[in-house]
Amino acid sequence: MKFAEDQVVEDDTGFQDNEESFFQDIDLLQKHGINMADIKKLKSVGICTVKGIQMTTRKALCNIKGLSEAKVEKIKEAAGKMLQNVGFQTAFEYSARRKQVFHVTTGSQEFDKLLGGGIESMAITEAFGEFRTGKTQLSHTLCVTAQLPGEDGYSGGKVIFIDTENTFRPDRLRDIADRFNVDHDAVLDNVLYARAYTSEHQMELLDFVAAKFHEEGGVFKLLIIDSIMALFRVDFSGRGELAERQQKLAQMLSRLQKISEEYNVAVFVTNQMTADPGAGMTFQADPKKPIGGHILAHASTTRISLRKGRGEMRIAKIFDSPDMPENEATFAISGGGVTDAKE
Repeated sequence: MKFAEDQVVEDDTGFQDNEESFFQDIDLLQKHGINMADIKKLKSVGICTVKGIQMTTRKALCNIKGLSEAKVEKIKEAAGKMLQNVGFQTAFEYSARRKQVFHVTTGSQEFDKLLGGGIESMAITEAFGEFRTGKTQLSHTLCVTAQLPGEDGYSGGKVIFIDTENTFRPDRLRDIADRFNVDHDAVLDNVLYARAYTSEHQMELLDFVAAKFHEEGGVFKLLIIDSIMALFRVDFSGRGELAERQQKLAQMLSRLQKISEEYNVAVFVTNQMTADPGAGMTFQADPKKPIGGHILAHASTTRISLRKGRGEMRIAKIFDSPDMPENEATFAISGGGVTDAKE
């Protein structure tokens, strides 16, 4: 396999060199003696790349209807031969691969600075806060900004929006498009929208998302889920179902993380808050905390806490990040979406 030095994406032609690491089509398994019927079965559950096989356990593959253990072994072996990178690579090689990471601007320079450039690709960024703190407004703004060419050669691309709370409004996108002087219809055309009704439906939509990202390799840049936990909160109630809920949530977040790495897209999710009844006993200033527990806390690469300021002002704070310091930034919500706060 070529090493990562050759894999820096410069432009669309760069994507061709890049195919080796990113969009290695599952159909290539035919050369290694895997028949087309089995490849179709893998595609039906959203496994469309050779890397996708590496990211799926043997147990999960055996659960696919029509795949026996012997077949799964053969598929795994073929994928291993094609990837040959199951081992280690130096930090230098990995840093060259990280050059493919891009950032989607939030619409506010202050906010971007806080995040080190914007919403990062190959990662899950979670924004949590109470109602009226700007989570959905931020989601809508990102739908438009992700389509605009940005810094470091970012070319812009399409967006997928999964809505669990029925808060998506195409008219908001028109207002935000006006601010950036872009055509309404073009903006709306580049956003694929799906409404999820149950946590299971939400998980099934991810199979469609993976297939879509694969079908149009390199075209989609951002996946938004607003909000990630709402349906889990409804489908699983009480402590009796908590373990099952967290297990299902962990599987979904793992899938999201894999999708973001497999197709080099940014994943942005919003989350709700809950009052912590036990916090009153301690001297905690803010007894509210994001829901989803430790599972969600560990799965999110970057967590942003949003709170309300004066008037239209909102304050974003880095709650957890592998490379950003814990700072705060103030931004405003205007008719044109998220902007810089006017002092």
